[in-house]
Amino acid sequence: MTVADVFLVLVALGFAWSMGAHYTGACMGMPYATRSISLRGALWTMAPLTLIGATFLSHKVLGNVGHNILAANQIGSAPAIAIIAAAFLLTTIFTQRRIPTSTIQILVFCVIGTGAALGLAIRWDTIIHLAVLWVVAPPIAFVLGYVFTRLFDVLPGFASSGAAGQIGRALVIVGGAASLTMGANDVSNATAVFLTTGFSGPLLAGLIGGAGLAVGVLTWGRPLLERVAFDVVRMDMPMATAAQLVQAIVVLTAVLFGYFTSMNQALIGAMAGTGFARGRQTIDRKVIFGILRGWIIGPAAGAALGYVFGVLIKLA
Repeated sequence: MTVADVFLVLVALGFAWSMGAHYTGACMGMPYATRSISLRGALWTMAPLTLIGATFLSHKVLGNVGHNILAANQIGSAPAIAIIAAAFLLTTIFTQRRIPTSTIQILVFCVIGTGAALGLAIRWDTIIHLAVLWVVAPPIAFVLGYVFTRLFDVLPGFASSGAAGQIGRALVIVGGAASLTMGANDVSNATAVFLTTGFSGPLLAGLIGGAGLAVGVLTWGRPLLERVAFDVVRMDMPMATAAQLVQAIVVLTAVLFGYFTSMNQALIGAMAGTGFARGRQTIDRKVIFGILRGWIIGPAAGAALGYVFGVLIKLA
């Protein structure tokens, strides 16, 4: 293992750590919002499931991201470090500001920026496929969130006090499924470059990235968990169940086809749909607009910062 490889692993672990913290709200926000689970319980439920999903269920996505975004089969460690460092920095900034964004889109646009600076061939067909998925996923989640909320409203006894405990436990299970999905879906952001550089195969890449994700959940997961749980939409039990279930369905469907999509965008879209089912007064439009700005700024900043880091690598 070279010094460059060691540095690449450290940067990738840092990015995974930041992502783990960033996605606590996306995975366990709804069970926590309904007080179906405690803060500590939410984080300690999410962390091991994220590690399992990253280690064993991420291989198809890792292969797609590692080999199908850049046309070259392999790139050197220096460009890989530039890509991951730029994505790590931006994700950490968004997490610190408690703004849910798409680390997937940040990563892909960092690849585009760095690739443009270094003259690397980019697989635009893959980028277009991902972009289409990113565009359609939130509206689909919105519609499903609306439909599921209405459905749960008419189910006999769903919102009754007697059923609340059972529904709460089911919601924790759905949050656990979302955590498993997050590991499978998002670990490729940090460690797919291990495949691109030839450093490792998918199993080791998933294990290393999953460990970073789990540590991030436990050490810095509280801010985004509370932001998503309490600041976006005022949730009741049917709304929370619908939102978390829809998110898991949308993201897991993408993972099964070897693509990754945004956990946060799927959940926020579903939450907006549940809020619309209840009436616009349940949605904090100021917070929603702030999140939408983050979705625009994140990719643009990723492309710009990736280009700058690529130029620095080229000059070094």
